[in-house]
Parts: sequence; C-alpha cells; structure tokens
Amino acid sequence: MSRFFGEIRQVAYIVPDIEAAMAHWSTVMGVGPWYYNPRVPIKNYHYRGAPYEPHNSVALANAGGLQIELLQTRNDVPSMYRDFAQAGFRGVQHVAYWTEAFDADLARAQAAGFQVCMGGEVGENGRFVYFEDHSGLPGTTIELSEVAGPKGRLFKLIRDAAVDWDGQEPVRPFPDLNTL
Repeated sequence: MSRFFGEIRQVAYIVPDIEAAMAHWSTVMGVGPWYYNPRVPIKNYHYRGAPYEPHNSVALANAGGLQIELLQTRNDVPSMYRDFAQAGFRGVQHVAYWTEAFDADLARAQAAGFQVCMGGEVGENGRFVYFEDHSGLPGTTIELSEVAGPKGRLFKLIRDAAVDWDGQEPVRPFPDLNTL
C-alpha cells in the first residue's frame, strides 16, 4: 500500500486497438463487463501547463477489487500516454489511486515532491492528475483520481457489475455521468 495514497485501485494499459483489447480481456482473461466510452469528455485538460483537447477512448472493467483501464489515444495531442507509446513501450502505463479528498491529497503529494505533468476533469468532482515520472520505467506513472462525485458512482457500478458477471454483454456503453 502506498504511504501517500493507500491502495492502488486501477491499472491502466495503453492499447493500439481498444476493441481487440476488450475482446481479449473478456474472452481470454474472463474480465468484464467492459464499460466503453469512445470519446471521453475531458475538460480543462493540460499537459506540462499547456491546454489541449485530447480524444481518448477508454474501457473500464474490474478484476476483483482492481479496476483495469484500457486506453487508446485517437489524436496526437501531447500527453503522457503519447510519450509512453513514442518511447516504444506497450502495456501498463500508469496506476491510479482514488480519493474523495483530492485537494488535500494533491497538496500532500506536492509537498512531498510530486510534480503534476498532466491533468483535467471528467464530470463533476472528477479531477485527475498524473505526476511526473523520472524513473524511466514503464508502468510507474501515478495518477491521482477524484471519486467524490459521479465518477465514483460509475466506478462502483463497474465494480458491482463484475461481481457476478456471466460473460453476457461483454461491452457496455458508459452511462451518462450526469445521471449517476
């Protein structure tokens, strides 16, 4: 367990073909159902202090208590995801910690020397930041993700759906965050 953030709640894979990745994870790995959003509505996105408009597709499912994220970038906007792929890496790009006390946890991390590289918002109370990773090791980037609002309720829905998943409907659309 991280002494800064608690349990790792998500492992994220950068994939070149998200549809093929969902099919593999559901049929071969038995993980699902996948909640798929072909265009994540990210607001206030920034990378190294500059604003951009990313187009990312995301699929989320749980394997027990751990959420698996599959992410495909659909445009060439600067991001840590693009940096990862351009460095020739494949597979796990980051791990995420979830928080309902985003401001306090972010301030504590920054006081400990963590530097924000990119961030944005998904829905109300759905802020996220990725900290600069100087290790040079793939998969060691850390995301801090706020789950105090609809995004947290979405993550609970995804976790609950996986508990007794019978293999039916392996890919499902993201529900509207405004209705959660």
